[in-house]
Amino acid sequence: MSRGLGWGGIVRLGLVQSAIGAIVMLATSLINRVMVVEYALPAALPAGLVAWHYAVQLSRPAWGHGSDRGRRRTPLILVGMATLALGAMLAVAAVSLLARGSGAGLPVAILAFAMIGAGVGAAGTSLLALLATRVTPERRAAAAAITWIMMVAGIAVTAGVAGALIDPFSLQRLAIVAGVVAGGAVLLAALAVWGVEGQPPERPAPDVAPGTSFGAALRAMLADPEARRFTAFVFLSMLAYSMQDLILEPFAGLMFGFTPGQSTQLSGVQHGGVLCGMILAGVGGSAFTGRTSGGGGAARLRLWTAAGCIGSACALVGLALAARAGPGWPLAGTIALLGFANGVFAVSAIGTMMALAGGSGGEGREGLRMGVWGAAQAIAFGLGGLIGAVGVDVGRAWTGSTGGTFAIVFLTEALLFLVAATLAIRAPGRSRDARVAVRTLAT
Repeated sequence: MSRGLGWGGIVRLGLVQSAIGAIVMLATSLINRVMVVEYALPAALPAGLVAWHYAVQLSRPAWGHGSDRGRRRTPLILVGMATLALGAMLAVAAVSLLARGSGAGLPVAILAFAMIGAGVGAAGTSLLALLATRVTPERRAAAAAITWIMMVAGIAVTAGVAGALIDPFSLQRLAIVAGVVAGGAVLLAALAVWGVEGQPPERPAPDVAPGTSFGAALRAMLADPEARRFTAFVFLSMLAYSMQDLILEPFAGLMFGFTPGQSTQLSGVQHGGVLCGMILAGVGGSAFTGRTSGGGGAARLRLWTAAGCIGSACALVGLALAARAGPGWPLAGTIALLGFANGVFAVSAIGTMMALAGGSGGEGREGLRMGVWGAAQAIAFGLGGLIGAVGVDVGRAWTGSTGGTFAIVFLTEALLFLVAATLAIRAPGRSRDARVAVRTLAT
């Protein structure tokens, strides 16, 4: 077996995640705003396109299986980055066509966001599979923290730079800024991934032969009870995680009278909490998993994951109480707690995902497993924001109570997180490891 990636290699792969986040921000945030604000297009149009890019990411298992068969992740990462960048530039062209009322605008936009979804699927899945294959078990939690923190940093830096350069707005300036971001991201990813993968590691022959069809490989994976349970966990936890994305700022405005600027600052408080939670889980998760080998380390990661889910549920109960209490409730502190618990959950879940993909039973199928779990995450993200927003609209229309409706939605999210925590701990074949971990941490 080849030596695992060092910290330098992990940071370099984190730069690829930063590059992916930068282009996705450009497509799903900046272009979204331009369509709605500058050109007064229906808000449903960019929302539908973003949902479409998530739907296209159902192709993630196929991309992962392809990288497994080739036993090389780097080519698919580069192909995915190029596709993602071209899709973003095509989305800019679609904005121009839509602004002129051209009938070609919508088909071009649909194609552009399909390319964005396919690019994220190919590059993101192959990147996670590479991390699962090459990162040693004791470093997986820290690797997950590093890569996701760098993704958040990539989004934040790109948002700041693009926001500064795009004023005064024009389509030409938008195209220039998008070209610089997309081209720079592809170049950064290419330099970051170059030479990191090396030669494919020697490993035991997988249960599924390299030439096995995608359908047969997928059936073999889903025949594993642990893989099925973790797929359900990913879907439920990410559904709960994403349901509050589109309603937190409206909640602050409607129930607490926050201005747009104040609600945006509240979003910053949440993201600050997310980063703190990611750092704690990355350091703490690696410290605990480094003390033991085998299933005990995986069990400890599961406990961190469950703790993040339970903490998120507690914070959401706090928001439900805030919906009833109104002004005077410590809203900023509650949202900071939500962000912190979300960060702990997210990094620990990704670390667990790497452990299951690269551990016993996953050899030679890391890409397929990461693809299936990535597809479950994409479906959950696409549905979560929609369910949260529609739930608030429908609830307010039916009950006439804004506070009561928000409370019901937040409590529903909390319940989903608690179910996900149960799935995280009670994994098939790992119950003994979990009990050992609980006793160890208790002492």
